[in-house]
Amino acid sequence: MGINDWPEDQRPRERLIRQGAVALSDAELLAVFLRVGVKGRSAVDLGREMLQEFGSLRALFGASLSDFSQIHGLGSAKFAQLQAVLELAKRSISEELQSQSSLSSPQAVKQFLQLQLGHKAYECFSVLFLDVKNRLIHAQELFRGSLSHASVYPREVVKLALAHNAASLILAHNHPSGSTEPSQADLSLTQTLKSALNLVDIRVLDHFIVANSHIYSFAEHGQI
Repeated sequence: MGINDWPEDQRPRERLIRQGAVALSDAELLAVFLRVGVKGRSAVDLGREMLQEFGSLRALFGASLSDFSQIHGLGSAKFAQLQAVLELAKRSISEELQSQSSLSSPQAVKQFLQLQLGHKAYECFSVLFLDVKNRLIHAQELFRGSLSHASVYPREVVKLALAHNAASLILAHNHPSGSTEPSQADLSLTQTLKSALNLVDIRVLDHFIVANSHIYSFAEHGQI
């Protein structure tokens, strides 16, 4: 049975309009995105299959076109639409961070970093460059590595901070393993970068570790 044959108060799109997106399950939100299902399966059924196939929204958002297209009914058009939605979400939060101090909107910083890093299957290191009012100037992924290691070069971080005329910055990297616990190497790197940037009067405000839907703040744990 197609969604159009469901009672109106059970249809995902109508429920979203009436109750808000937060009232819908992950599969129902995907159904609104998909709009239609395939023969013999509704859009909600297809949404459930996507979640079952990839295991999580994080894995779905990080899937390659090849993996995404393995599910019948999905292809390059839907893949492009999904990537566009994710990029729009990033840009929306980025605009918020550019217009106000990152220190006054820590939740927006976390949301931005989770969108930027949370779905990646490889470890990578990003920096948010901030102006004198702690507003976002630029966010950039600088280094990437294997699932367990990313090589970070302090000289490159300092060089880019100066090029962007940054007054401070926020460090961030992801743990694809799913654990937010910082390693000794993470702690050591943070102090190395902090010392190198202090030499040119640039402050490190925080270092975040992103793992799936969880995020760890060094500043909140007194490690900056």
